[in-house]
Amino acid sequence: MGINSVVISGNLTRDPELRATGSGMNVLKMGVAVNDRRKNQQTGEWEDVPNFVDVTVFGARAEALSRFLSKGSKVAIQGKLRWSQWESQAGEKRSKLEVVADEVEFLSSRDGGSGGYSAPSGGSAPEPTDDGGEEIPF
Repeated sequence: MGINSVVISGNLTRDPELRATGSGMNVLKMGVAVNDRRKNQQTGEWEDVPNFVDVTVFGARAEALSRFLSKGSKVAIQGKLRWSQWESQAGEKRSKLEVVADEVEFLSSRDGGSGGYSAPSGGSAPEPTDDGGEEIPF
């Protein structure tokens, strides 16, 4: 049995990008900075080291979230990891690991204060389907 579950919290590194597939499914892409604490071996001091995580949200939830989130928003995300591989226009093999979000909770309000409200519910994010080779346009 394999377990594929991840929970992260951090701040959005850019405004989320809402797009739609050719079949009309909404797809929201966003980046989240998650800090890791490490001890600097030279100074002995603890430092925050950012990890940058790509996050994708599918369906009606993607559109709703796009109206409330912006660069700097603090969020908690529960989802699963998805690995993808492709070939660049120059013929180089590329890959990435991203989080496909099932739940997104706002940890700050729209005006930047501390909040704590959840994203509109509506079931878990649908799995991407094989639509005959159609790629998401970004």
